[in-house]
Amino acid sequence: MPRLLLALLLMMIAAPAFALESAPVVSKRVTVTLVTDTDSVAPGTPFRVGLRFRLVEGWHTYWKNPGDAGVPAELTLDLPSGTTAGPIDWPAPNRVAEGPVMTYAYNGEVLLPVTIQSTGPFTLKAHANWLVCKDICVPEEGDFSLTLPAGPPAPNAQAPLFAAHDRSVPQPSPWAATIAPDGSLFVQGPELRPGTVTDAWFIPDAAGRIDDDAAQPLSVRDGGFVLSLKLAPDFKSAEGLSGILSVLDRAGLRSDLVLRAQPGAPPPAETPLSQVLLFAFLGGLILNLMPCVFPILAMKAVGLASGFARGAARMHALSYTAGVLATFVVLAAALLVARSTGAVAGWGFQFQSPVFVVGVAWVLFAVGLNLSGVFEIGSGLAGAGGRLASKEGHWGSFFTGLLAVLVATPCTAPFMGVAIAAGLAAPPPVTMLVFVAMGLGLAAPYVLLAMVPGLGRRLPRPGRWMEVLKQALAFPMYGAAVWLLWVVSQEAGSPGVLIAAAGCVLLGFAGWVWGIGHVASASPNTRRFTRALAIAAVLCALGILTGVAVTPSDQADAAVKSGAEAFSPARLAALRAEGRPVFVNMTAAWCVTCLVNERVAIRTDAVRRAFAAGKVVYLKGDWTRQNPEITAFLREHGRDGVPLYVYYPADGGSLIELPQILTEGTVLAALGRR
Repeated sequence: MPRLLLALLLMMIAAPAFALESAPVVSKRVTVTLVTDTDSVAPGTPFRVGLRFRLVEGWHTYWKNPGDAGVPAELTLDLPSGTTAGPIDWPAPNRVAEGPVMTYAYNGEVLLPVTIQSTGPFTLKAHANWLVCKDICVPEEGDFSLTLPAGPPAPNAQAPLFAAHDRSVPQPSPWAATIAPDGSLFVQGPELRPGTVTDAWFIPDAAGRIDDDAAQPLSVRDGGFVLSLKLAPDFKSAEGLSGILSVLDRAGLRSDLVLRAQPGAPPPAETPLSQVLLFAFLGGLILNLMPCVFPILAMKAVGLASGFARGAARMHALSYTAGVLATFVVLAAALLVARSTGAVAGWGFQFQSPVFVVGVAWVLFAVGLNLSGVFEIGSGLAGAGGRLASKEGHWGSFFTGLLAVLVATPCTAPFMGVAIAAGLAAPPPVTMLVFVAMGLGLAAPYVLLAMVPGLGRRLPRPGRWMEVLKQALAFPMYGAAVWLLWVVSQEAGSPGVLIAAAGCVLLGFAGWVWGIGHVASASPNTRRFTRALAIAAVLCALGILTGVAVTPSDQADAAVKSGAEAFSPARLAALRAEGRPVFVNMTAAWCVTCLVNERVAIRTDAVRRAFAAGKVVYLKGDWTRQNPEITAFLREHGRDGVPLYVYYPADGGSLIELPQILTEGTVLAALGRR
């Protein structure tokens, strides 16, 4: 008897849940039931009921616009007087190619809900028709019944099905759109920068609007993108076009948006590849004037002045160019690989690693020691790394080109922003081409000096001055190393600086003992002993280098120190919602251009007074170390590196992007106070 009572009790507990999912209609292709999102209903309180499909793998059923073929599901409800039901809330469909036609359908499990406003408890009866297709299409139908008891509505066991459905329903599009008579669907918005959207497709909400099976090529425009649709013969673009826009971002995430396109034409096509390559070349050319690159170019000019034969000078120029191009190609490949894995990376990304920064600082310090005459490295491949700034040896020229690129990446020259953004938004071969064009621009001045005899003859004749100049060029190298130590302090704090400085001492000791052991009078035993000491010192330096990676930064917030607020998307959105004017500065400690701009154009008394008078909120984003939010903001504005300056006027006015090279007048003009 106790067992019987227990069984009856369990049946009573399970009965309400079973009653709220109808008896299934089952075929070899699909199982269909009727479910609700609540256990009970109350007068005047809406609830939802849904037709639940569980399709066998390979089979599908159709959206409200099935496309070139198919029939959408129909649900007919038998409701008591006073109870009303809304239309089916359709989730976003998938495109399903069926031979030569394109259809819009659902696979797997899908819920088609409607909202009901009831006057009280009742028994819901429904009839449904649907079509399921695979290699063949089979029409099916079924009758369903649910008893809905009275009581306070509350989520039940089927409520997660409705929550999952809500996540799959297209959301209103935040972007404006136009449709041209030729089928060009132009979608525009300030955040739609090159590379933001990697793929997109449009599904009309009614049949007969477009050729569903036709390709929809995607092309970039200023502030948006264009989908080239093939309109149906009887479609009139003056009526506009509505439907679902599905977009994929760079991470492969899909967003489905309800879009209404008004009649209109898109702007001219995107920047031609030839112009992008020209910008890339000019950007690389201007990099030679940056303080982090110019000393290296000057060292190679000393080599030309030393009296190279014309053929030898040309070979050195080719070696230097090969080093520049090889490094640019490696950087481009690293960026593409990082992007393909979903990582956030942009121009100068390697300088966000304190280990890399310390390593470059040590290389520049060692170059300075070599130029100062502390040590000399013999010929051969084994000595190439220490001969980065030497005028002898083609490997030296190759590695000088490599070093020039590495120390150039903290700088973003004018023209480079457009070129890098367009290159990274393009297919990988075009990206490589853009980076090669930048490399050719960087190498061009040295190549020009070596290849044109007339220019070479204008250089001063060899003499004592060359040795003096060589030693003098050591000091820009020491200066660059000191600057990088400051960058380390921003990234890894005072412990990081201690490790970097200790490495400089070890490298200095290694260079000194190497120089002692390689004078002409040194015995073989002395050479071996000093070489072992030098190698041991270098190994010790490399050993302590690993400690930089785990050294925490003890720096205070750089934004607060400069009188700015730290940037965050939430803070920017809140200020924009309040109608406040906002000036955004995206910077990094290793970006020379950023530091100069901040000193001469932002932190001036006139600009500070303008900020105060206009009640402008100054937000500063520090990209010294990797920050996904800042990286996302840069990409939204078509940039893959810093600096970036954006001014948002008060009361929701259109944003203003300032140039990468700032003046005080440029900032004041943007603020409207010049």
